[in-house]
Amino acid sequence: MSNFPAANQTAIKQTINKQELPTLYADRSFWGMTVTQFLGAFNDNLFKQLVLLLSIVTLADGSTVDRQGMATAIFSASFLVVTGFAGYLSDRLSKRGIIIACKVAEIVVMGLGAMAFYAYMQSESLVPLLLVLFLMGAQSGFFGPAKYGILPEMLAEEDLPRANGFFLMTTFIAIILGIAAAGALLDIFPEKKWIGSIISIAIATVGTISSLFVRKTPVANPGLELKVSSFLVPPDMIRLLRLDKPLLAALVVSSIFWMMANMVLLGLNSLGKVQFMASETQTSMLSAVVSLGIATGCVLGGLISKGRIDFRLMHLGAIGLVVCLAIMAVPSAGDITQLVGPDGKLMRLPGFGESAQWLGYFGSIGVLGAAGIFTGLFAVPLQVFMQTRPPDDKKGRMIAVMNQANWIGIAISGLLYKGAIVTIKSTQQPRSLIFLYIGLLMLPIVLFYRPKNEPHPDSPKVSA
Repeated sequence: MSNFPAANQTAIKQTINKQELPTLYADRSFWGMTVTQFLGAFNDNLFKQLVLLLSIVTLADGSTVDRQGMATAIFSASFLVVTGFAGYLSDRLSKRGIIIACKVAEIVVMGLGAMAFYAYMQSESLVPLLLVLFLMGAQSGFFGPAKYGILPEMLAEEDLPRANGFFLMTTFIAIILGIAAAGALLDIFPEKKWIGSIISIAIATVGTISSLFVRKTPVANPGLELKVSSFLVPPDMIRLLRLDKPLLAALVVSSIFWMMANMVLLGLNSLGKVQFMASETQTSMLSAVVSLGIATGCVLGGLISKGRIDFRLMHLGAIGLVVCLAIMAVPSAGDITQLVGPDGKLMRLPGFGESAQWLGYFGSIGVLGAAGIFTGLFAVPLQVFMQTRPPDDKKGRMIAVMNQANWIGIAISGLLYKGAIVTIKSTQQPRSLIFLYIGLLMLPIVLFYRPKNEPHPDSPKVSA
């Protein structure tokens, strides 16, 4: 990385003496950022899961319309539109200021969400909800580079693996609660769907207050010029990636990983509502179990790493995840209609061999929890590597590029999911077969991605 100047690194180190920082768990700035991210992730996933569940509609003739792919593409598109400019701002301006501004914007977006749900109740049109989903993606796009870019600036380098493990753990706990709350709200308040947004407004307000506790850090690159390329991928970021092959490889792997992860979420909603005939709450619990496993895996990854980037965890996580996905796809000759009572309702959720998917609802929960743990083990080393690898004055824009790559993957996942569902329906295969397709997407990472230990002055030592 010596090919790239880091003009502001000296200024940063002079302004923040990291040797004098409090210990990680005694640092109110770390807790302020953690709480802020936790509440933002809860709101994002509550609203998004509400829209995704409403995107699956069973028609009078028993057929199903699944618009989750379209909703995902819209959310991803908004993220892609702003994230390049967001990366520029995160290096050009105070990351703390951007974080606070994004939280204020979240209050406004959640207010519009309440209006959109009210409109949906009048017309059953998804259009207002999709418009708010677009705005929510844009707000998240501005928030992303600042929230991840500020961690290496405000924390000691040896604390980053532990901090990221804890940060990701609490984020996925928020995802669990947000997803679970979405299903519960639809079941408890079927005629008052706007209540979720009212709750989200209050949560966004608390998140704005917690963002005020985040430590001020110096502007990474105050002289950075705004150019047309700032809205796309800046030339110096392209040059950085071209010269730093391990960083480029990590970027590609990250994009594939998030493409696959989003397809899992969409697949679980379809599996629960269509194949298991589960309620909104029961369907959301499948995704919540995965998120709980990821939170556990993130903590384990942070603890096992012991201040270093351990790529063995990433490889173990990838292998375990592929195995779990393959198990989720195992078919069965079971017929869930045998569990439907005289009133046309499901008497109980299917067990082993009682549906077209062998595991059934309860068997799937254990495998999904394990899949989540392996996902967490995979995510922590990759996240820390991509945070620490770029020079200080390029971290914000590189994280924006990473976000762009990830959201391109997520946008593609919506198209791949739609194509897979069309194929599955036309061949009359069970919905659970989607997990086999997802596992095949992950397989190249297992077989070919082998990060090597290379000395790097700006990154922690790596253990192979």
